[in-house]
Amino acid sequence: MDSRMNAWTWGLLVLLGLIWGGSFFFARIAVEHVPPLTLVFFRLLLAALALHVYIAGRFDFYAILKARWREFLILGLINNALPHALIFFGQTRIGAGLAAILNATTPIWTVLIANYFTSDEKLSPAKIAGCLVGLVGTIVLIGPGMSAGGEAPLWALLLPVLAAISYGFAATYGKRFKNVPAPVTAAGQLTASSLIALPLSLLADRPWTLTAPPLDAFLAILALALLSTAFGYILYFRIMTSAGATNASLVTLLVPPSAILLGVLFLGERLALGEFAGMALIGFGLVILDGRAYRMLARAA
Repeated sequence: MDSRMNAWTWGLLVLLGLIWGGSFFFARIAVEHVPPLTLVFFRLLLAALALHVYIAGRFDFYAILKARWREFLILGLINNALPHALIFFGQTRIGAGLAAILNATTPIWTVLIANYFTSDEKLSPAKIAGCLVGLVGTIVLIGPGMSAGGEAPLWALLLPVLAAISYGFAATYGKRFKNVPAPVTAAGQLTASSLIALPLSLLADRPWTLTAPPLDAFLAILALALLSTAFGYILYFRIMTSAGATNASLVTLLVPPSAILLGVLFLGERLALGEFAGMALIGFGLVILDGRAYRMLARAA
């Protein structure tokens, strides 16, 4: 175990896993009453406003935003607007737990994309093994959707995977912001992605014609924006600062179980045996990618 991961940091990591797992739970409630593109807009806008308040003139935020607005637009597109839309459209037909499991393949795609586009993050035998195991788990999950007998359509199963690929590109592209304060990067990308989502919502959904959502959907939107997005980013950056990016990435393993638990307890969702097998394979692939289990065994040998 990394010595920098003390009990407090582990507690924050578990809390973040619950919060980000909750994003799939909240989205499943809200998307029943609000069209996906409009839901994306409100999630991004409210989260951006909250982070603007949190920054409150620090970090020279607006000067950085003005100087790098093109880069923020690209990051906001591939790290917020596009993947959120894909996940929400998928969640119109699949549950919170399954969507979270499929989206947990993000580190696998990140490794593959970084190998192609960067010179300092090439594939190693462990990374190749982790990717292969994780991809097999993904195939196990989407396989039933390729037959007529599958409960969920194939397109709905593929959308969270496409979102994970988009997150993978964003992780590689986001390295150019390594010298920018983390809250500024978060607020900048959310501000830019809100501007991207606005015209899409207006054109596709004409939100002024929509019926006001019921109270539970309204509260789910607030939780999705303020808790899972704005506070989630702040918490993630706090963990990354104190324990490093590698330790912070362990949250990927905690998100699907929390989403599944919330879906089972409050939405009546159930996972089939094959879906548990797919989740186990993806989780095992992520453990291999992380590499620390192998290092611990090597030290013990």
